[in-house]
Amino acid sequence: MNNAIYRRRRMVNAFSMGASMMTMAFGLFWLAWILWTLFEMGLSGISLDVFTKITPPPGSEGGLANAIYGSVLMTFFGTLIGTPIGILAGVYLAEFGSRGWLAPATRFINDILLSAPSIVIGLFIYEVYVVTVGHFSGWAGSFALSLLVIPVVVRTTENMLRLVPNSLREAAIALGAPQWKVILFVTLRSAKAGVLTGILLAVARISGETAPLLFTALNNQFMSLNMNQPMANLPIVIFQFAMSPYEDWHRLAWAGSLLITLSVLTLNILARWFGGRKNQSH
Repeated sequence: MNNAIYRRRRMVNAFSMGASMMTMAFGLFWLAWILWTLFEMGLSGISLDVFTKITPPPGSEGGLANAIYGSVLMTFFGTLIGTPIGILAGVYLAEFGSRGWLAPATRFINDILLSAPSIVIGLFIYEVYVVTVGHFSGWAGSFALSLLVIPVVVRTTENMLRLVPNSLREAAIALGAPQWKVILFVTLRSAKAGVLTGILLAVARISGETAPLLFTALNNQFMSLNMNQPMANLPIVIFQFAMSPYEDWHRLAWAGSLLITLSVLTLNILARWFGGRKNQSH
């Protein structure tokens, strides 16, 4: 009887392991195919012109310099605006989240923002900011991206701070440190690698967002670093060029897609590295 049960368990285990491996292989196959196609098509479009020339009219030589600079600027300001708000909210939820009704309401709203379609965020900024000022702009794009940064940073900051042992807080308080110093110099310092990981993941998320920028920054075929004017960005340029019938634009679209993929891959590797360092420190 025991042998029959043992054999049945071995069979179930073998089936489960085989199904898991096949599922993993199925997913990796499509991922590898996508990456192979992206590198094969994108590398042929990568040249010095991509980084030094602006987007061209059909049939002309050009690059993606204005779109690259615009994406970097809006991602930078979006992260700069959203990160402090996310960290402060995460600190509140982790350190004071057991008091009153505000913390549960904040978590609920944060979960909604975390799962909200990015196009809804773009429409919100369009209605609140773009319609008010009367024009598209790089600032509008940055505000939309910052709303995508905030929930990611809030969630990771709260989770990382909750992993800090209470004994560290108690020791600092026993030495007479006020609570703001305990939070700033003990808990946040202990969780800095995890918080930085969350920031990098948030940047990776917004790097390729297209929908919010369609309603906020729009596009600009010229080089412009004026954040108060419509601004070129890689996701929208890729979308427009990929939908066009021109081969030279298709080549630039593949090159831009490869650049975004490499940037997101780099950010995820950095996030994993910082996360690994945090786990080793514990």
